[in-house]
Amino acid sequence: MTSRRSFLHTGAMIGGALGLGGLPKSLLAQHDPFLLTPQPVTRAPASLNILILGGTGFTGPEQVEYALARGHRVTLFNRNKTRPGFFKGKVAEELQGDLNNDTSALKGRQFDVVLDNPTTLPAWVRNAAQQLAGNVKHYIFQSTTSVYSDQSIIGLDENSPVGVLPADIDPYTLDPAHASRYYGPLKVRAEQEVAKQYPGIWTVVRPCLIVGPLDRTDRFTYWPARIDQGGEIVAPDKPDDPCQFIDVRDLAEFSVRMAEARAFGLYNAIGPEKPMTIAEMLYGVKSITSTPGFFTWVPWEFLKEQGVRPWRHMTVWQPPYGATAGYQRRNASKAIAAGLTFRSLADTARTTLDWHRTRPQAEQDATLRGAVGGLDMKREAEVLAAWHAKLKTAGPG
Repeated sequence: MTSRRSFLHTGAMIGGALGLGGLPKSLLAQHDPFLLTPQPVTRAPASLNILILGGTGFTGPEQVEYALARGHRVTLFNRNKTRPGFFKGKVAEELQGDLNNDTSALKGRQFDVVLDNPTTLPAWVRNAAQQLAGNVKHYIFQSTTSVYSDQSIIGLDENSPVGVLPADIDPYTLDPAHASRYYGPLKVRAEQEVAKQYPGIWTVVRPCLIVGPLDRTDRFTYWPARIDQGGEIVAPDKPDDPCQFIDVRDLAEFSVRMAEARAFGLYNAIGPEKPMTIAEMLYGVKSITSTPGFFTWVPWEFLKEQGVRPWRHMTVWQPPYGATAGYQRRNASKAIAAGLTFRSLADTARTTLDWHRTRPQAEQDATLRGAVGGLDMKREAEVLAAWHAKLKTAGPG
């Protein structure tokens, strides 16, 4: 396991080398300039005609950038609501429609590959297939490791049991507004619909927590933002607790390379490549900032008493025992063997923090209030005061 000292040394060296200088010039004028692909990117042996469903949210923009850099022809299909015109003049076409009720813009079109990022409901797969089935050579669906039904199992792989919807829930008529309640099982049904509509030519990629620039969920962004503020910082439970995540750019590049290789089947897209502890992650993030600060490790039982929740407040972290014992210890060996590669934590942390600093001030403030993910700094101070008071009352030993 990487020592804290060696990890900090490596992280500081890599982090110090990163900055705005490596940004693609074509994106410097965009609202979100932090779409990074490794430079230089070599061109693929053959150009593919790729359709990306979505393409302007979180994963999609990175897929677009990497696919274009590899020499592919890219078409987008979306509602034109998120970052409209973001790739105007760069992609071949931008088709407007809605997977929920209007896929007519796809009629009669043929593609080598479809990259499906936004789909949760199986009806969306079916609706798109009304136009695409028989007209594509490869369908790549982005699912989630939340499909697994028993997250207490350590080493979950592609053959592990998946979730089942309640018998009274029809995934084809379910209101999309209620989809989040059944997220994992709905993704399972969507995977099954993909296999049904595109027999023998499908790939399902199951990422864990996706992190990096453009992520407004703050599920990782919280840590670089908070650590950059310095001072005493609440850290969850034990330093040796495991954590897993994947940089959005690594995920995007993997999906494009799977298209180029015509690799079919199921793949857990999980990082980092080697086991990482929550302490290694937090100190690694700290290594790319210059603000003085330190971590106070607070036991999970005390955090729970204080109303601090895993994942929601202590982002990236889940208790490594009980029902979530395997949540941060899943198996990605198949994807790694197929070519999944990983950036350094320093790269992910630095780029995420740089992007965060470009957000409107209201969004930056909301991150430090824990409005979406993370712990409100005022509440954090209260938790720390309560913890220190408890330690003082308990006395030495």
